[in-house]
Amino acid sequence: MATKCGKCGPGYPSPLEAMKGPREEIVYLPCIYRNTNTEAPDYLATVDVDPKSPQYCQVIHRLPMPHLKDELHHSGWNTCSSCFGDSTKSRTKLLLPSLISSRIYVVDVGTEPRAPRLHKVVEPKDIHAKCDLGYLHTTHCLASGDVMISSLGDPKGNGKGGFVLLDGETFEVKGTWERPGGAAPMGYDFWYQPRHNVMVSTEWAAPNVLRDGFNPADVEAGLYGNHLHVWDWQHHEMVQTLTLQDGLIPLEVRFLHNPAADQGFVGCALSSNIQRFYKNERGTWSVEKVIQVPPKKVKGWMLPEMPGLITDILLSLDDRFLYFSNWLHGDLRQYDISDPQRPRLTGQLFLGGSIVKGGPVQVLEDQELKSQPEPLVVKGKQVAGGPQMIQLSLDGKRLYVTTSLYSAWDKQFYPDLIREGSVMLQIDVDTVKGGLKLNPNFLVDFGKEPLGPALAHELRYPGGDCSSDIWL
Repeated sequence: MATKCGKCGPGYPSPLEAMKGPREEIVYLPCIYRNTNTEAPDYLATVDVDPKSPQYCQVIHRLPMPHLKDELHHSGWNTCSSCFGDSTKSRTKLLLPSLISSRIYVVDVGTEPRAPRLHKVVEPKDIHAKCDLGYLHTTHCLASGDVMISSLGDPKGNGKGGFVLLDGETFEVKGTWERPGGAAPMGYDFWYQPRHNVMVSTEWAAPNVLRDGFNPADVEAGLYGNHLHVWDWQHHEMVQTLTLQDGLIPLEVRFLHNPAADQGFVGCALSSNIQRFYKNERGTWSVEKVIQVPPKKVKGWMLPEMPGLITDILLSLDDRFLYFSNWLHGDLRQYDISDPQRPRLTGQLFLGGSIVKGGPVQVLEDQELKSQPEPLVVKGKQVAGGPQMIQLSLDGKRLYVTTSLYSAWDKQFYPDLIREGSVMLQIDVDTVKGGLKLNPNFLVDFGKEPLGPALAHELRYPGGDCSSDIWL
């Protein structure tokens, strides 16, 4: 088991110690009703993932939010392993920022982990007034005790990549993390690495561009992101902007978990590649493409070429494997990154997607596959959509997958998702040689929710995970 101590704070002393942590028994994930046929608020679902439990694979609790059409999306903690040395801190609150309404819900998961309750609501007007930001995305806790949340835009939906700071105890809005006037042109995700005095942020597009769906003309017009922004962590200011050659829509960004590491990866959705960023010999930052998923020439789709659309990436806690999902092609991939400059494909699984046999899309030319993959049926249900959000168990042996990206894009690219609801699947991982295998006995079907099919998104474990914890 992981090291225990009487004076420790939340999380674990190191990523490798975290790998020895207990097996996950429940997961939290936001479920979205915006842009579906159900007029109901989004909610936080608690799912039992303990194989020994009689409620295995079941939603055991639902916490509806007080408002409609928030578009819950990602979530994060009031505190994490960055505060491991502070025994006054405990990981008891899950923060749910809303992508569209800009509201922040603070949920108490400490009093009764299997039945979370609403602790506080931070209203958009407070964020607008104190930060001139909105359309909130990624939450990370800081060693200072504050919580930091990235934005996609200003209150009017124009692009603005800033960061909201909340007090980690009271959840009062303190203002922006960046200096006044210092926001990036666009925002999305971020990750920091204090030993190198650096934070890296990414960009999707202005909320007004992406809110109601994807228009290829907006790409031609240069309205989607293709930069990484490098920030001085101590001085809270942007010091470098990296233009990604052939890197359109850089979304999820991950430094290696080792806090001494001076490199990481970003998944570029539309260009369907993985780019490695690193500190160069001059002490500034560079970026290079290390993985490319080739597009497929198709008929019966919105464009003549279909990108993979890399929408989520993860690194195992030992920094050995990189995982990502191709939401449109429908495959989930595992790469060995022992040599980060030369990732090696070690596992691939097709879990639905747009190119399955018998669907409306015909593949005319494919650089990777000899035939279109079969539709995925798990426990009698044909899976709609493709693999999207992913979360890895602490020990790296189980990968959980959900199939919804963002309600307006789900509706456009996968109408079946709106009718059928999303699913949660579990993949068994070979951590020795590499390899992925679907668990045929695991299915959480959000198409059968009491109020109607729901769109389940990002996954969190109560004890922290691969994408929420940052070590110092």
